[in-house]
Amino acid sequence: MTSGSSPRRTAARQAALARAVEDGLLGARSPLVGLLDVDGVLAAVEALNEAFEGPATVHHTFAAKACGLVPVLRLLADAGMGCEVASPGELEQALAAGFTYDRLVFDSPAKTVEELESALVHGIAINLDNFQELARVDRLLAGREPSGPIGLRVNPQVGSGAIDAMSTATATSKFGVALRDPGAVDAVVAAFAQRPWLNRLHAHVGSQGCPLPLIAQGVRAAYELAERINAELGHARITGIDIGGGLPVNFDDEDDRPTFADYVAELRSTTPGLFDGRYTLVTEFGRSLLAKSGTIATVVEYTKSAGGRRIAVTHAGAQVATRTVFMPDAWPLRVGVFDATGRPKQGPSEVVDIAGPCCFAGDLTATGRELPAVEPGDVVALYDTGAYYFSSHFSYNSLPRPAVYGYRTTSDGQVRFALVREAQSVRGVVEESGLSQANALVALRSGGPVGRPKPGRKP
Repeated sequence: MTSGSSPRRTAARQAALARAVEDGLLGARSPLVGLLDVDGVLAAVEALNEAFEGPATVHHTFAAKACGLVPVLRLLADAGMGCEVASPGELEQALAAGFTYDRLVFDSPAKTVEELESALVHGIAINLDNFQELARVDRLLAGREPSGPIGLRVNPQVGSGAIDAMSTATATSKFGVALRDPGAVDAVVAAFAQRPWLNRLHAHVGSQGCPLPLIAQGVRAAYELAERINAELGHARITGIDIGGGLPVNFDDEDDRPTFADYVAELRSTTPGLFDGRYTLVTEFGRSLLAKSGTIATVVEYTKSAGGRRIAVTHAGAQVATRTVFMPDAWPLRVGVFDATGRPKQGPSEVVDIAGPCCFAGDLTATGRELPAVEPGDVVALYDTGAYYFSSHFSYNSLPRPAVYGYRTTSDGQVRFALVREAQSVRGVVEESGLSQANALVALRSGGPVGRPKPGRKP
C-alpha cells in the first residue's frame, strides 16, 4: 500500500541532502551526518493517534531506546506523547526533554531497589517483570499506596517472528512471567488478589520481524488474562493494559506498511473488547514512529575493486549501522547515491559494496547492490535510519558520534535545519576514554597515590 506521505518524504529528503552539502553540514570536513525529517515524525504521531481513536482511553508513549536524543524526545513530548524508559539514563533524558512523571512508563528486567523506590515516590507507571520484583515492591511499599499505576509484565509465549533477537514472547524469553509455564497463570491471579495496588497487565510480543497476527495473539492473551482476573476477583482490579509497541517497519521501499491503522484493525478483529472503554490502553511504539524519517548521509572517500567487485569506502559503518553490519539479512537498508552537490545521481549502474570505516572485513552497510556508478566525493545515503541508528552508537575504533540535524521543508523546496546533537570531537573521544585518569594505572603499579574509586550509577 502506497502511503500518501511517501512522495513528500522523498522530495523533502532530496532537498535536505542538497542543502546539507551546500551549507557545509556534509562534506570533506563533516563526512558523516544524520538527518531527521520533523514533518515525517509529526505525521507518524498523528497517524498513531487517528488509528486508536475510539471509546478507550489510550496513552501513547515513545520507546526512548529508539532515539535517546533530548531534542527528539522534546518534539514528541510537545506532540502529546508520553515516554517509555528502561534505564536511569533514559529516565533522565525523558525528564530533561520535558516529560512529566505521570507521562512516563518504566520498563526494565533489572530494576534496582533505588530505581523502584524513585519511581514509586514520583508516581511513574511501572511494569514489574517477575515475582521477585513484585516481592521487592511489597517491601518498599510497606503498606503505603503507590503514587502511580503498577503493572505486571507477562510473556504470552506465542512464539518467534523472523528475527529471534527481536522476539520477546518466545518460550524462553527473558521478559515477564511465562504464562504457559506450569502454575504461572494461577500465580498471576493470586498476585493480583493479594495486592490491591496492582492494576495493570503488560505484554510485548516483539518488534521487527513479528507479523501482525502474532503480535495480536499476544495482546489477546493479556486481555483474556485481565478478563479472568477481574471476573475471579469480582471487580475491575485491572484497569489498564499496556500492549507494548513493536509495529514492524518496511525497509524494502518507501511505503509505510504495515500502518498503525492496519495494526488496530488486526487487534479489533481478534480482540474487540480491548477497545470498549473498560481498559485504559498504553502503547510503547519506537521504531515505527521514527525510522522512515531518518537518513544517514556520508561522503564516499575512496572507490576500488577487489575480486571483480566494486567497493565504495564511506564513513558510515558499524559505528552507526551496527545491526545492519552484523545482521545484514535481518536489517537490510536501502541505499541512495548522490553526486558531490547532493543531487540524485543518474547514469549507468554498477554492482557495488558500500563499506564503512571500521577495521574489520564485515563492515559493510550494503553488499552487491546495483547502484549508479559511485565515485570519490559522492554522497551515499542510508534510508529509514531514524530509529536506533542516530543514538545507539557503537564506539568501535573510537570513531566519534556524528552530528544529527532535524529539518523541515516548505512547499517550494526551501529547507530549514535545527541542530539536534553536535558532532563529537576527537578530543571528546579521548576525554571519554579516561583522559583525566591517564596516570592511574601507572601510579597503581608504582605504589604511588591513586584516586579513590567512585561509586557506580545512581538512579
